[in-house]
Amino acid sequence: MAGIEEAEAQLSEIELLTSMFPSQDEFDVKDHLAIAELREYVEGRTDCPPSSRPEFVIQQKIDTQDLKAVTIAISCTYAVDYPNVLPDISVRCSELSRAQQTRLHADMNAYLKENCCGEVCLLSAVEWVKDNAHVYIAKNLAANSLKKVASAAQPVEVFTRLWIYSHHIYNKVKRKNILEWSSDLGLSGFCMPGKPGIVCVEGPQASCEEFWARVKVLTWKRIMIRHREDFPLDGQPGTEEETVTSLRRFPGFEEAMFDPHGNRGNHMDLGQLYQFLNDKGCGDVFQLYFGIEGR
Repeated sequence: MAGIEEAEAQLSEIELLTSMFPSQDEFDVKDHLAIAELREYVEGRTDCPPSSRPEFVIQQKIDTQDLKAVTIAISCTYAVDYPNVLPDISVRCSELSRAQQTRLHADMNAYLKENCCGEVCLLSAVEWVKDNAHVYIAKNLAANSLKKVASAAQPVEVFTRLWIYSHHIYNKVKRKNILEWSSDLGLSGFCMPGKPGIVCVEGPQASCEEFWARVKVLTWKRIMIRHREDFPLDGQPGTEEETVTSLRRFPGFEEAMFDPHGNRGNHMDLGQLYQFLNDKGCGDVFQLYFGIEGR
């Protein structure tokens, strides 16, 4: 924590948000322990700065010209030095494409940097999103209409499986994004959080590429595609859907935990991971990740 003044500003803003959004549907605190630690520090009951950062989600509904009661979720994680620096804010809405979401984030952050430097900014962010989100939603609806006209159910053509390696996967927001994006894109596979972090996605090539495009732009210490498998669908017997189903090694997408251990509970039992992969017919990938044969 940078100092007591920053901590006081953070706690004051959280209390204000709690009073303005009393329902958990509107204001959902993701880490109550972080706020309890923040309060103890501000009230002088401890000299130790908080070890974790407050994290919460504000949900609002807006009406657009074409849609009513669109749900918008504004996720926030305080930076250590907030409000001297902007917090980590992300906006999620089922009516926004990744491209429009990226534009919204960039425009919102530019507004906050210009107007809220050194001050708490969550209410300003919420008001900005409520005033401007309809513009990005309208652009997304227009783009979707053009896509439907231009391409009516294009064939999959290639089935792809990506094996992704990350130095670690701890962040709850990133883990939630991975689960939601794989579902949105119709991909199967799994995510193993911890250190190291492993993600496997499989499905239509375009969907796998879109998933990787979303994931790689997040903040990572290190992330890469360790291995890639592509299966052309031309000439395969049966329908395209039957072929894709037969190629899948995973029935759906899940977050897989293998006996977490270590001081932070962030290391997995690699023997159990190997057995999991082997049961799915993917045991050979273990050596690609760790340089040793599994057992």
